[in-house]
Amino acid sequence: METERSRHFIEQAIDNDLAEGVYDHVHTRFPPEPNGYLHIGHAKSILLNYGMAKEYGGKFNLRFDDTNPTKEKSEFVESIKEDVAWLGADWEDRLFFASDYFDEMYEVAVRLIKNGKAYVSDLSADEMRDYRGTLTEPGKNDPNRDRSVEENLDLFEKMKAGVFADGEKTLRAKIDMASPNINMRDPIIYRVAHMSHQNTGDKWCIYPMYDFAHPIEDAIEGITHSLCTLEFEDHRPLYDWVVKEAGYPEPPRQIEFSKLYLTNVVTGKRYIKKLVEEGIVDGWDDPRLVSIAALRRRGFTPESIRKFVELAGISKSQSSADYAMLEYCIREDLKIDSPRMMAVLDPVRLVIDNYPEGQTEMLTAPNNLENPELGERQIPFGRELYIEREDFMEDPPKKYYRLFPGNEVRLMYAYFVRCTGFEKDENGNIAVIHCTYDPLTKSGGPDPGRKVKGTIHWVDAASAGQACVRLYENIIDEEKGVYNEDGSLNLNPDSLTVRTAFVEPALMKAKAFDRFQFVRNGFFCADYKDSVENAPVFNRIVTLKSSFKLPVQGSV
Repeated sequence: METERSRHFIEQAIDNDLAEGVYDHVHTRFPPEPNGYLHIGHAKSILLNYGMAKEYGGKFNLRFDDTNPTKEKSEFVESIKEDVAWLGADWEDRLFFASDYFDEMYEVAVRLIKNGKAYVSDLSADEMRDYRGTLTEPGKNDPNRDRSVEENLDLFEKMKAGVFADGEKTLRAKIDMASPNINMRDPIIYRVAHMSHQNTGDKWCIYPMYDFAHPIEDAIEGITHSLCTLEFEDHRPLYDWVVKEAGYPEPPRQIEFSKLYLTNVVTGKRYIKKLVEEGIVDGWDDPRLVSIAALRRRGFTPESIRKFVELAGISKSQSSADYAMLEYCIREDLKIDSPRMMAVLDPVRLVIDNYPEGQTEMLTAPNNLENPELGERQIPFGRELYIEREDFMEDPPKKYYRLFPGNEVRLMYAYFVRCTGFEKDENGNIAVIHCTYDPLTKSGGPDPGRKVKGTIHWVDAASAGQACVRLYENIIDEEKGVYNEDGSLNLNPDSLTVRTAFVEPALMKAKAFDRFQFVRNGFFCADYKDSVENAPVFNRIVTLKSSFKLPVQGSV
């Protein structure tokens, strides 16, 4: 019998709010900035916000915080929509943009000026830093802090009209330059930026700052619980100040939770952007990355990501999840539902000298022994095969149970074969392995009266297809750490290995996102970008072996 999961602190907070009548419903949102592709850490926020809305029968918004046109692109908007939908977070018709509210934000700013709560500043960025103070020393008042309401309204209108250059003027909230919270020391709420916006075009040349815009967006949309990561905890007083001073009658409640960190991976957008621009990876969805698009392309399933987020848990304590846990989740998801096929990634030719020349027979193989519902398939078998190079050794160590001179193994789903010799090429590498087979040992037939300790997979040389296979390692050199002393990335030169594999004929018909277990080689997915009809490209999702152990229940 399963024990009931304990409710995390956000559920407890929502329960209390509903019980005390603070809110009579739950309305959440996921508010990405469209300045890059989402990564695995964002999946936690997406699933948490959507999950809370779903759990309480509430509403969920997808809203783009597009207040910074210097970094935002419509490409990122579309990729984010695809990622959120793929994870199963349904926003229905509740798709919004912060830029939809620019007019109302401007009106709020004007209202703050009229109420003596905002003023136009002439300070440069460097001067503003000097005036801000430190964590232990209060800031100094801006020389323009006591401008009249009329002058501030006139200057702000001129900012909007494009009279001033970028950086020449800013609008600051008038709060408290001696506040122990630096975020409350008269923060900038509007700046001049003569840039075209991906949604509003050239309508505006002033743009609101995130800390000013975000609470207004939440309030306009009727968000009840604004769930965000811990770095915004110190910004919460400013969030509450903006909502209060703007006059919204039902203020949202901001609640912070810990980010989802993954060990030894690159998630920073500026680093990924550099990898993309320098051609080190082939885009934001390169399968070596952990952007959601990259994980999807590599072959991860939304179910595996949801399981990973669930195992990572919801808390206020910063911690890192091991990449092995993510791999565990995809293995668990695929091991039952994926057909188990044979593919030889590092091939060497094997010839069965006593098998009739020109003869081909069809053998029956189960698609997945753990899932009979996946049925069976027919695979061709003939005199010449390909096997993995590592499945033969000329001079093997003890307890090596695969092929070597004089040893007998089973060919999976086929016959026993005994190695009788081998040939080498001009470089001394094994080129051909010679064997004989015992026709009385056919898989599924009568007990041959003897046992073998090794079973190896193979493909028929005459009918095998050739497919491009990509093997991935961490793009970071884990032994050296993520970053060099100069802040650059410690890149792993072996993060991508490309091979031409021989595969069962059925695999040549694989379509984009079809997933398989290649016997002994791992789980693979047909690449959606590079695969073409009858010429698939397979990405290895994950190997078969795992170092991760599922935590004891309640320990996450």
